[in-house]
Amino acid sequence: MVSRPSSEAASKKASGSDPLRPSDHVDSSDDTVTSPALGVVGWLRWGWRQLTSMRTALVLLLLLAIAAVPGSIFPQRMANPNGVVQWERDNPGLFPILDAIQMFDVYLSAWFSAIYILLFISLVGCILPRTQHHWKALRARPPRTPARLSRLDDHLTQRVEGEGDAEVGAAHAIDEATALLKGQGYRVERYDGRGAFSVSAERGYLRETGNLVFHASLVGVLLAVGIGGGFAYTGQRIFVEGQTLVNSLVDYSSMNRGRFVGDEALNPYSMRLDSFDVTYQPPAPLGSGQAGDFAANVTVTKPGGEETSGTIRVNHPLEVAGERVYLLGNGYAPTITVRDADGDAVFSESVPFIPQDANMTSMGVVKIADGMPEQLGMIGFFYPTRGQLDTGAKTSIYGDTLDPLLTLNVYSGDLGINEGVPRNVYELDPTGMTQLAGGDADVEAIQLAPGETADLPNGLGTITFEDETPVDADRAMVGATESVKRFVSLQTHQDRSAIFVLVFAILLIAGLMTALFVPRRRVWVKATPGTDGSIEIEYAALARGEDPTLAAALEQLRTKHLSTLEK
Repeated sequence: MVSRPSSEAASKKASGSDPLRPSDHVDSSDDTVTSPALGVVGWLRWGWRQLTSMRTALVLLLLLAIAAVPGSIFPQRMANPNGVVQWERDNPGLFPILDAIQMFDVYLSAWFSAIYILLFISLVGCILPRTQHHWKALRARPPRTPARLSRLDDHLTQRVEGEGDAEVGAAHAIDEATALLKGQGYRVERYDGRGAFSVSAERGYLRETGNLVFHASLVGVLLAVGIGGGFAYTGQRIFVEGQTLVNSLVDYSSMNRGRFVGDEALNPYSMRLDSFDVTYQPPAPLGSGQAGDFAANVTVTKPGGEETSGTIRVNHPLEVAGERVYLLGNGYAPTITVRDADGDAVFSESVPFIPQDANMTSMGVVKIADGMPEQLGMIGFFYPTRGQLDTGAKTSIYGDTLDPLLTLNVYSGDLGINEGVPRNVYELDPTGMTQLAGGDADVEAIQLAPGETADLPNGLGTITFEDETPVDADRAMVGATESVKRFVSLQTHQDRSAIFVLVFAILLIAGLMTALFVPRRRVWVKATPGTDGSIEIEYAALARGEDPTLAAALEQLRTKHLSTLEK
């Protein structure tokens, strides 16, 4: 007799109130799904899981790489402050907008730091639980041999005719398999019973170890760069042959230092530029004027009076007291003397002129704030080997001083240096000043060769391009003079985190290679004695992830195992 459900039970089932089936079951007539409320803690836990997932870490790493792209497009104040000034001069309208979004301080910007910190948190939150899980896996025994090895994709069987007791032969076969697997670097565990003998083996945990080393090294790189950058500093300075500069903040043209670098952090020493040597290809149709080797010869004086000599070349910095001094640029620094109407010298300096082209056509500025009836400013061009374009404009046709010429446009008026506003010493804004010589003035621009003197307009005095000095024999062969001093642009850099970044980078690569090329495998060998005295041996393997060589490795294992049994 078959009982029928009561009408009450049927109505409960129809209404979705069956106690054995919840109302949100897929077969329920009620289409609504009731989800539990997460609450604040639940949402925080969900957000933490999303942040510390490997997918999020990879996305943040990609974002960090993209965020670093502007740092290679725009000059950065930390590495190239002069380039930032030049970019502002060339793009006055766009510069304030880009500067407001920190395009010239990319690696110190708020948005770059936010990605940096989130990536650090994501990696740490991902590494810690994986390390704990990996540690437990390393201490755990290999898994028990599955009851049906034939279900695995990589499975081989072999029947061996036994001699004597089949159970003894089966145990011996597993002993041989255990020794063979141990020799191949597997961790092994015997599982005998239920009429069969087996060994379970696994290896490849070094793969996960390499993966963890890779991610931990990435965290190390982030820490080394982030913390080490706070103790790093980079300074640039220009000085002329014969000048001595002290390694202090006030002697640098520009200084970019980390947030942890104090005013007394720079190592005490002084450096004198003894000479600057540069070779040029002789004037000829092929390779004319190309510069060869650059060498800044300096003398470093450390506390206590100890002096050492050194040479700074391009890509060959000089190590001084833990700092690296790089050669960035060079040029000419004509020595100019200005005298007032009474013949008293009011200005006498070697003025750096900044190169404008490959033939060292250079531009410089002379500012005379005191000693004259009114302030004077001069914008000059220096031509190491004078030449003339088709338009009539002067130019330099060779980088060495074969026929040097100095031209100067003279202005009088307020230089704007008494207002407390910082001014670029290598620029002159003639706005509001009166042009006395050159350009639209009635007086032509002043032209001077080494050793010559010219009168300033309006009887203000005289200006002299100082006398030439003896020249060495090699350069005398091409008619060069030593009348014009050279200047160099040096960059001093200290970053003690570089060694840590290098170590972590090496570990990162080693961990990545290990994670990519070490396979993780589990192998089982099972021997079942038969009633007829034979032994059935099963070989099975399972890979975690892609392992195209797994089948070949299993076949190799069977071949070696059978060969040991035949001995």
